[in-house]
Amino acid sequence: MSRKIFVLVGHPDTESMCREFGMAYADGARGGGNEVRFTNLGDMKFDPILHHGYKVIQELEPDLKKFQEDVRWCDHFVIIYPSWWSTMPALLKGLFDRSWLPAFAYKFLPSGFGWKRLLKGRTARVFVTSDSAPLLARFLFGDNTNEIQDGTLWFAGFHTKMKKVGPMRKISPEDKAKWKARFVQYGRKVY
Repeated sequence: MSRKIFVLVGHPDTESMCREFGMAYADGARGGGNEVRFTNLGDMKFDPILHHGYKVIQELEPDLKKFQEDVRWCDHFVIIYPSWWSTMPALLKGLFDRSWLPAFAYKFLPSGFGWKRLLKGRTARVFVTSDSAPLLARFLFGDNTNEIQDGTLWFAGFHTKMKKVGPMRKISPEDKAKWKARFVQYGRKVY
């Protein structure tokens, strides 16, 4: 069954290992007969700051409108980003702050109790790279994926699975090639 997959590389550096993994995933997904759209966060142009919170919605830049279009289009959303200080990079957080808006991702009910998930029925796979081993990071810092898995994606209706990838620090060329091959397989299986 062919799927519509949107791959977002959430690293601000346009030449990152996350980008290489994202491209490998996209190649695998295309090889598996899926339709793929690909965006590299570092190539996007937008103001990541909510200058007035949500009381004044800022006009969305073209790249944010395209991001929303790609999210609406997909039935499977893949995000690959590095863990920096036990969270996502600030620019990725700014992308969600600016674009994950009422009437796009959710709508609060008039009663004030609850909300409607406007992106329901989609799946997501989030890969978080880390310089340390995932088990060690979990032991030292706890689960640092709640904000993306539950607070962002689940809130909008996505069924999400997480995969932590590491350690990336001082990774050998052989291990890097093995990880890229795994990402091709993840994409082929829509993992």
